[in-house]
Amino acid sequence: MKLILFDVDGTLVDSQHMICAAMTQAYAAQGLVCPAPEAVRAIIGLSLPHAFQQLSLGQDHPIDGLVAAYKDTFSTMRAAGVWKAALYPGAAAALATLRQREDVVLGIATGKSRRGVAAMVEQHGWDDIFVTVQTSDTSPSKPHPDMVLSAMRETGVTPENTVMIGDTAFDMQMGRAAGANAIGVAWGYHPVADLHDAGAHAVVDDFAALDPALTRLWSETSVASSSAKARADHA
Repeated sequence: MKLILFDVDGTLVDSQHMICAAMTQAYAAQGLVCPAPEAVRAIIGLSLPHAFQQLSLGQDHPIDGLVAAYKDTFSTMRAAGVWKAALYPGAAAALATLRQREDVVLGIATGKSRRGVAAMVEQHGWDDIFVTVQTSDTSPSKPHPDMVLSAMRETGVTPENTVMIGDTAFDMQMGRAAGANAIGVAWGYHPVADLHDAGAHAVVDDFAALDPALTRLWSETSVASSSAKARADHA
């Protein structure tokens, strides 16, 4: 069995405008000016405390207050029906194709809260797609490997048969640190060069390229595993 783990923001859904808006209001609630949008995009994927710590380096900002204000803002946006995260082109079709494979299970590994993931899953009708969901509520922030390790334990899938798919260097580092494979996506919030530098085995330009990239990756992994076994048998 193979496990494919997806990041959410910047990978499946384009939520940067909502995140930037919530960040702006969170900083305003604390009497502060929000960092530039490019700085905010650079920390998307981290858990909220880590994200605000990164944005506040060298400054004495009230991290707990910013986190609370951000959560309040998002709750208000959801209640008002304002929060809508659009799927990237091809995301729904790619998930539908992958879930039909008998040798694959799908999961999520995200810096979002479980409540945030639940809202997204409900919005897009994905209730029966993901067999494991790992969030910042119960795991350390990316790039710590805990989310990938927990997903592998839950599903019983080995690292060489696991792939982390995401748009940030944090995703690539997390996957590699867990001993798993990592595929970057070029349409998200980190530059492609950063994904390669962080250890991506491949970077795809669109969802149509994902299934072929997975096939190539697992083929290469199988060959490498067979070669290693042959060497061990002859040692």
